[in-house]
Amino acid sequence: MFRPSLSLRGLGLIASSVFAACLLAPAARAELTVEITGAGANRIPVAVADFGGDGASARAISSVVRGDLERSGVFRMVDASGVSLTETSHPVVEEWRDRGADALVTGSVWPGAGRLEARFQLYDVARQTSLGGEALSTSTNMLRAAGHRVADFVYEKLTGEPGIFSTRIAYVVKNGPTRYELHIADADGQNAQAALISREPIISPTWSPDGSRLAYVSFENKKPVIYLHSLLSGRRTVVANFKGSNSAPAWSPDSRKLAVTLSKEGGSQIFLINADGSGAQRLSASSSINTEPFFAPDGQTLYFTSDRGGSPQIYSASISGGDIQRVTFEGNYNVSPRLSSDGRTMAFITRRDGAFRLAVMDLASRQVQVLTDSAKDESPSFAPNDRLILIATEIGGRGVLSAVSVDGRFKQRLSIPAGDVREPAWGPYRR
Repeated sequence: MFRPSLSLRGLGLIASSVFAACLLAPAARAELTVEITGAGANRIPVAVADFGGDGASARAISSVVRGDLERSGVFRMVDASGVSLTETSHPVVEEWRDRGADALVTGSVWPGAGRLEARFQLYDVARQTSLGGEALSTSTNMLRAAGHRVADFVYEKLTGEPGIFSTRIAYVVKNGPTRYELHIADADGQNAQAALISREPIISPTWSPDGSRLAYVSFENKKPVIYLHSLLSGRRTVVANFKGSNSAPAWSPDSRKLAVTLSKEGGSQIFLINADGSGAQRLSASSSINTEPFFAPDGQTLYFTSDRGGSPQIYSASISGGDIQRVTFEGNYNVSPRLSSDGRTMAFITRRDGAFRLAVMDLASRQVQVLTDSAKDESPSFAPNDRLILIATEIGGRGVLSAVSVDGRFKQRLSIPAGDVREPAWGPYRR
């Protein structure tokens, strides 16, 4: 695995320092706090009225909807404090137009037969018409999830693209020198739960395309080993424990295979293996370091990092063989390729003026844009709608996560009061 903080000699050799590992008791929840550090341009003004019905439940859902829309970078929230409107209300659209709103969300939450029912309506203020609504069956401990679904509906109706508020993120928290926790949280950083706790490093988590499993690298056996982790059952299985280093797992789009980096035949080379660990097939055949594979959406092309040209650069190749194409040419250090779901954009880490920064490349035109001005960015991961990229970076000597829009205009920071946060991976749409 290429890391900005490692020298070329250390690239791919991530098992240089390993300590005895053991699993610990479940960790207490630690929520990420979100701070918006840059605003997007041309944001849509939206008002979310206080939901009616059951007071506490209504407030919980409407606050989640407001928070989701505000953090997206797409919407500007219009003050609706003190105004309660249910889905059956008839809002005076002129009033909301005067407040500057283009859209208005109303709703209510009522107790039912052992459940809660949330209903909402979305109005186009300019056209004075309803854009639809839904009724959601929920419960007290699922109010945040219901709020995310409302926000997803609003996002899709107003932008034409699916919302990402119901998706999840994975990341690793380091607390002290010997405690590593693999966390799964909602996209807003809330509802965090520890899927794994270890005395040894956990790196490179990556979601299966259906969101049911995580592949990651754990050092708990005194060497880097790749595991698959079912999020439904909690069951873990070893998928790659060959001689030497096993690292950098990447799922194929059909979830049947993984591209991985193995050193079992000398050096760091890319192999293709079945999801059950069988059928290891070597894909790269050079004496150079080849690592950090990532599948293109076609499932037939791999992007990867290699120093075959003398410095770390990004290349692409077909898994069935053929010519290897160099992708990056600007600068002498470009690593960690990650493709958008439509295959049009590649996010990666580039070194500019001694700093490691997030960049994107339009793969058709090969134009590159550097999106951040930080110094230690790593581990880019696209949101499933391709609008945001999640990265790990460092602020004040502490690891935090940052979400950056693909145009670089909108930024938000996600951090935990105590502990370093690293290795982010944005999950797919939930099915």
